[in-house]
Amino acid sequence: METTNMFMLFFLVLPVFLFNFHYAIKMNGQIAIAIFRMILQLSLIGLVLQWLFDMNTPWINVVYVVLMMTIASYSMLKTTKLSIKTFGFHIWLAVFIPHFFILLFFNYFIVDLTDIFDAQYLIPIGGMLLGNSLSGNILAINTFYKQIKDGEKTYYYNLSLSASRSEALKPYFVHALKSSISPTIASIETIGLVSLPGMMTGQILGGSIPITAIKYQIAIMIAIFTTRYLTAVLAIYLTRSRAFDDYDRLKPHVIGNS
Repeated sequence: METTNMFMLFFLVLPVFLFNFHYAIKMNGQIAIAIFRMILQLSLIGLVLQWLFDMNTPWINVVYVVLMMTIASYSMLKTTKLSIKTFGFHIWLAVFIPHFFILLFFNYFIVDLTDIFDAQYLIPIGGMLLGNSLSGNILAINTFYKQIKDGEKTYYYNLSLSASRSEALKPYFVHALKSSISPTIASIETIGLVSLPGMMTGQILGGSIPITAIKYQIAIMIAIFTTRYLTAVLAIYLTRSRAFDDYDRLKPHVIGNS
């Protein structure tokens, strides 16, 4: 795709601007800024990735992936409003452990790389795992703690019946986990029928035969599902160790901006 051809894309957005203008929907400025930011961010990332691919130094590649994980962790904390001081390291650990080891497993056993830290594979696949698991992890944490707050009478009642903290929290944990992975399960069930996913489409456009693209798509979907599941489990388990006091009560400022 030529760079000049990219300008043709603006004709696709033009009807949106005209419609907003005609009906006095004051969103054109917001849309224009969003598109500009996207172009700027992706252009800068493109330059960084080109430099990383040219250098292809293992430790630099790993540092970049860890930086991506750190940004994803911060995004989770910011969106869920969990206290950064209290839960920052726990969330980062919950993101790092499954993502990093599944990423290395994928590169070694699935892609069959000699150099599992090759930038061409490590960074894009790491980005796919992170990007596709982030929303599910946020949903799991939000659902878990919101349920406890909304149903604290039931939680305390179960504790009064001599249930341990783990036993009293089990229903909330199960529901949060189901909420987190249900969208991924739905996506897996309909993949190929409702939509052609990004990795498969990209490989076909890049010249790969469909059967090869399908194999990689199956592999990445399983990796995404497992990563999303394990990250959600770890995020809940690691944060709940700091979320309750010695009397098994949810601390009042667990969710906040501090």
